[in-house]
Amino acid sequence: MKTEHSLQGKTFLVTGGARRVGKALALGIAQAGGDVVIHYGRSQAQAQATAGEIEAAGSRAWLLQADLNDPAQVQTLVERAWERTPLAGVVNSAAIFAPVGWDDTTLGAWEQHLRINLTAPFLLSQTFALRLPPEREGVILNIVDWRALRPGADHLPYTVSKAGLTALTQALAVALGPRITVNALALGAILPPSDGGDTAPVVRGLPVERWAELEEVQAATVFLLGGPRYITGEIIHLDGGRHLI
Repeated sequence: MKTEHSLQGKTFLVTGGARRVGKALALGIAQAGGDVVIHYGRSQAQAQATAGEIEAAGSRAWLLQADLNDPAQVQTLVERAWERTPLAGVVNSAAIFAPVGWDDTTLGAWEQHLRINLTAPFLLSQTFALRLPPEREGVILNIVDWRALRPGADHLPYTVSKAGLTALTQALAVALGPRITVNALALGAILPPSDGGDTAPVVRGLPVERWAELEEVQAATVFLLGGPRYITGEIIHLDGGRHLI
């Protein structure tokens, strides 16, 4: 991936960086010259493989395991990363996505989505802002969803948690500026579901009638991590125009 925004000399913590979209974000950072602390929950082998690809690209990688469902583990994650290398920013990518609506959402599912998709990014952002030395600038990037701004009845706890993360993005941009910029990427059809199935209906009727290329997600990520610092509190839709229909 070619980019004019270099991340050389900067290290980013990427949650859920072992697989799928999180892996693509981690590799995009590496291809732009940055180093990556890869957080993973249970995907140790995949995390190790991703670290190998990052190192093959000429960047450095560290692995950290933590259960984002446990706030105590989340609150120590930034400090554990900093023990290995100073951080320039945090990418809150890890999430759960259960296909439940209002009528079959249990309290447990509701609380788990909020803990992982909203509380964990808040705690990581808070601990990063407190740990960042006062003379340094930083960046936080949250991965949200087009559903967050166009909610429906499906995937109810997921949608609500991502809507909350969108609001948190804008609130933190105000609270943490000017030293830390906070933005979000609202993603659409990026990777087909891992369980297979017909994917054509997902993109049918979109203004850009196709799935995203991972390189496009990487380019947007690198732009928000290494681009103009006058951009903060922004929610960039990378969804082929899905939020318009």
